[in-house]
Amino acid sequence: MPSSVSAAAAFDLRVEAIDMVFDEVERMLRTRLDRATLVRKRRSLGARTDRGTWVRVERRRFEKIGNQGWNGTECAALLEGVAMPRWWRGTAWRQRDEPVMWRADETDLLPGAPVGNSVLVADPLLPEEWWEALNRSLGALSAQITSRVATPDTVPITQGGVAEAVRRFLPVGIDTEVRQWQLAHADLNWANMTGPQFCLFDWEDWGLAPRGLDAASLWGNSLAVPALAERVRHERRHDLESRDGKLMTLFVCAKILAPDAHPEDPRLEPARRMAEQVAADLQSL
Repeated sequence: MPSSVSAAAAFDLRVEAIDMVFDEVERMLRTRLDRATLVRKRRSLGARTDRGTWVRVERRRFEKIGNQGWNGTECAALLEGVAMPRWWRGTAWRQRDEPVMWRADETDLLPGAPVGNSVLVADPLLPEEWWEALNRSLGALSAQITSRVATPDTVPITQGGVAEAVRRFLPVGIDTEVRQWQLAHADLNWANMTGPQFCLFDWEDWGLAPRGLDAASLWGNSLAVPALAERVRHERRHDLESRDGKLMTLFVCAKILAPDAHPEDPRLEPARRMAEQVAADLQSL
């Protein structure tokens, strides 16, 4: 299946032709996809089927798949106590003549719409039951065991990667070793959760990560709404106030404050202030 752009170039499924991809999914899963329900993201697609389920399709280059495979949504079906759509079946295929794989997973429909974009600019005014369900799910998730390694932004998280990211905020000699690794969703943002009924979806990157990664990620994606960011910190304070949680806060701040950050991103200043505060806290330990 030829691509309209080189696989080595930037590939954005929001603008690429996808009819052939959907034709392949329909053939493999023996269903019809409702194009009127199509959701397009940079590296994934989604649509409702004629049997009342949802299919998510993702494209990845070989180097982004890694040695643990590429069946995160399927493997997540074994997790217990987490509010998530039930997985039914999946399929994968190689794109002809290019080092690219496609994967499609069929799940139950979500109980509601996503809370919003990945980064919110207004308070979604979620009910108390939503926050309680979030805490139950993240608590159940962190207590389980896996050999999978989390891949935030499709990159396996490692001790070396964490140390490199947080060093920009810390003087030489400060210990940056992660002491507690636990299971994380690894892409916790407002576009991957529903409301007002809580449900967590898009599980392709889950796995072991430093404690506090999910909490710090959600906090970082809330910084444009100060009251919401503070609510996230309050709800997940037992993670974010831990030593590893502080490292994860710096890890997320490093991403927000990257050299290519948009100068008008409203998260920049609160991220700088928090990075200074957390760096001072770590130096005092």
